[in-house]
Amino acid sequence: MNTVAVILINYNSAKYTIECIESIWEKTSPSLNYEIIVVDNKSKPDDLSIVDSFVDSAKKSNLKLIKSKINTGFGGGNMMGAQAANASSYYAFVNNDSIFKNDCLSLLLNAMESNENYGVCGPKAYKEDGSILPTLDHYTSLSKEFIGRKLLEKINPKKYPNRKKEYTNHQKGQFVSGSFMMVKSVDFWNVGGFDTNIFLYHEETDLCKRINKLNKHSFLIPEAEFIHYHGASTPKSIAIKTELKLSQLYVIRKHYGYCQFKTLLTFFQIKYFISSIVKPKYWSLFFILLKGAHLSDSLKQKQ
Repeated sequence: MNTVAVILINYNSAKYTIECIESIWEKTSPSLNYEIIVVDNKSKPDDLSIVDSFVDSAKKSNLKLIKSKINTGFGGGNMMGAQAANASSYYAFVNNDSIFKNDCLSLLLNAMESNENYGVCGPKAYKEDGSILPTLDHYTSLSKEFIGRKLLEKINPKKYPNRKKEYTNHQKGQFVSGSFMMVKSVDFWNVGGFDTNIFLYHEETDLCKRINKLNKHSFLIPEAEFIHYHGASTPKSIAIKTELKLSQLYVIRKHYGYCQFKTLLTFFQIKYFISSIVKPKYWSLFFILLKGAHLSDSLKQKQ
């Protein structure tokens, strides 16, 4: 039985995937029993070929490649990886555009083994330029959308810890960024894993919120450090922004009910109607919101 199954998703970003794997090999203690599962989410043939060749040439029994016939998104890809993994005590879901600075897997594992109420843990993240990239965040909510993170952190710092502070001790938060999160496998399956209705964005919010119902919490483990080339694997576009809003509204409705969903949807409809007048590129987003922000308009349905 493995201690940790590390799951990476590749989508037309072979260079990042290979660099991430090499950093894991370089920084992880040889005494740790782990495997790496790469899930290719229907990349272009040339990109997939690069990853395939790398995995074949590595000749490592603890490295495997799973090839999906369609792009299943973040949650779907990670679920495919978790299902393909050998029996493991922990899963580490790691964005492929990440580079380990130290032995993150062992450090996160030690923290979780020593604290029963640690449900999901993440390392301290840095941007490529060395600046802090928040690991902890606050659940999506009406208060977060209307008031903003900064004011929430000032009003109630215990409930909403400063995301951008450089912590030196373990810090509890509401959820851990999906760029790198470790979770106990039994907890992961007890709550049903990732919600594959969500194609992209807010999957970690939803997962951490459900694990929190087990009376387990999300923590930053600052002694573990990695670099995240933030957004490198998902270039910005109106389609991606639309997906973010669809996922956010889905999570709001799932956890807070129809009234809060409708309130936020109406707010977005007004906001993006005004934005569309100034920036016509937002018209497509506005019309999807006007229709009700249904998941039938998700990128998941456009495979």
